[in-house]
Amino acid sequence: MRRGTFFFKRIPEAEKAFWGCCLSVDRMIVESNTSNLRCLSVIIPARNEQGCIASTVEHLDLELQLHKVPHEIVVVDDGSSDRTWEILQDLKTRIQGLVAIQNYGSHGFGRAVIHGLDRMTGDAAVIVMADESDDCRDVVRYWQKLNEGWDCVFGSRFMKGGGVIDYPWLKLRLNRFANRFLQLIFNIKLNDTTNAFKAYRKTAIDGCRPLIAPHFNLTIEIPLKAIVRGYSWTMIPVTWRNRKTGEAKLKINEMGSRYLFICLYVWLEKFFSRGDYMKPSTSVERQLQPNAERQRL
Repeated sequence: MRRGTFFFKRIPEAEKAFWGCCLSVDRMIVESNTSNLRCLSVIIPARNEQGCIASTVEHLDLELQLHKVPHEIVVVDDGSSDRTWEILQDLKTRIQGLVAIQNYGSHGFGRAVIHGLDRMTGDAAVIVMADESDDCRDVVRYWQKLNEGWDCVFGSRFMKGGGVIDYPWLKLRLNRFANRFLQLIFNIKLNDTTNAFKAYRKTAIDGCRPLIAPHFNLTIEIPLKAIVRGYSWTMIPVTWRNRKTGEAKLKINEMGSRYLFICLYVWLEKFFSRGDYMKPSTSVERQLQPNAERQRL
């Protein structure tokens, strides 16, 4: 939509109808996917988060209840050695929608998230960090956007309206470099691919399987696969604040090659899979998509 607005300021009146038609077709494709979502699953991987897991779950549950969002909160204890599991058991007595499970297999951020996705009962999911760095109000906005018909909603901390608070300067610079690299090689406008805080319809998650990233590189595997495989997506601004308690789990020196591996894996799929993993089109999308492509030529 912003692209259309940009051009409307610079092209003759005669061409406005052309771009308006393109945008209308895109909107119709999204609207063809509109269906009432039944339940939102909030997936929270947690490892040694005794200092913040209670407030994260309580604030999320309260915010979702205030906005009447049907939900479950799935917290995956990924081999914690502190009181995280004990705290979750106490929370279950007070929060009806809390589902606490343990990952008894190999550990890792990606494995914990996949463990939660495999056990969710909702038809949409939001991945949220256990340290309360993500704003629970943005979870509500994700739900609202998904209900407009989008397959995926990606939060960006670096678009107008978004922001970061107390972001470590080295991580910030590496973040911007990595995301710019992904923008260039995949030719996408998404400028915060590495942000874990994203929302998906279950159909999009299932369409991105198999999920193979065991660590934080899962944060780029799912969105890049969703984009490459043809699922609809949009961006909204979100805010992020650095954790107040506990220790950050992302180790930069361990993740560089793992991110690159997933990046190249999806890039190879994009150019060499011949569409074998593309999203199955609905009858409406099959009718509308050729028109959209012809109007861009």
